[in-house]
Amino acid sequence: QLQLVESGGGLVQPGGSLRLSCAASGFTLDGYTIGWFRQAPGKEREGVSCIDNSGSTAIYGDSAKGRFTISRDRAKNTVYLQMNSLKPEDTAIYYCARRGFVCSASRDAYAMWGQGTPVTVSN
Repeated sequence: QLQLVESGGGLVQPGGSLRLSCAASGFTLDGYTIGWFRQAPGKEREGVSCIDNSGSTAIYGDSAKGRFTISRDRAKNTVYLQMNSLKPEDTAIYYCARRGFVCSASRDAYAMWGQGTPVTVSN
């Protein structure tokens, strides 16, 4: 079964860190661009970060710049999102998604999605 599986979410205090993982099952991530999105309750799903299929280009949304880092490990067939200096407003369900072309901030540009992993930043 072809799927993306996110993990690594959880409860963390403000200022803390989490590393989210996006693992591919049934296919290789090589050749695919991977985006991370998030959706907070009552809000639209927004783009957080993206890494292109070569791994040479990474982009970040305004909320992630300077705090989050996206990377890919081809040997593990996984893309990571390292999140530091977390804030309560980072609370959301985080999703990874794939597409075959360059990075895009539009969720409609991605054809395959994972089930999401929840992140809660709170005392």
